[in-house]
Amino acid sequence: MVNVLLVEDHIAVAQGTKGLLENTGEFRVTNLYCSTEVMNHVQINSYDIILLDLYMPDVNGLELSKQILELYPDKKILIYTGFDISSHFNLLVETGVCGFISKASTSEQILSSIQCVLRGETVIPTSLFRRLRRLETKSSMSAGLEPTDVTLNEREQAILAAVAEGMTNREIAEKFLYSQRSIEYILTGIFNKLKVRSRAEAIMKANKYSLITLKFM
Repeated sequence: MVNVLLVEDHIAVAQGTKGLLENTGEFRVTNLYCSTEVMNHVQINSYDIILLDLYMPDVNGLELSKQILELYPDKKILIYTGFDISSHFNLLVETGVCGFISKASTSEQILSSIQCVLRGETVIPTSLFRRLRRLETKSSMSAGLEPTDVTLNEREQAILAAVAEGMTNREIAEKFLYSQRSIEYILTGIFNKLKVRSRAEAIMKANKYSLITLKFM
């Protein structure tokens, strides 16, 4: 029996994934909905693999991966997310995670990805692999290339729109029910995507390239 720790703050997603895995008869899944509880569980229990959501309140997936792997470098962590992680790819790889899988993946893809990680293999979605390769090629051709092909996901757009309204990180965190640290982490990813260093620069570049395409209340 493979022991799985699933850290996911969306209850429906967590329960659905737990059902998918346990219905195979090969997995025993423990669900945690709060990232602050993870370290205690990891210290007390033995898990063969940890499925870890990237964007969570309190402690985000990147920081949590660092904490786990600093104490248990052999732990197998698979980032389980519904959002684009390309802007954080290098940081996550340096942390030592075993790969990435989208919550939108099919049942077969999720099971196959977990089996790959258990065999000691690295899992990277083909779409992400191709995108990173394109970005690497463009970067080598021109270090100053403008981000005409950059996109922001819905969450990044919403947060940047709040920044444009003059909201502080604390106010944004309260609005979207995240920790202030998670908002700072997401903003760092936005800055990396846009190749800027400040909130003002990010807003100017996002407006210049019409990157905020969704309407928010």
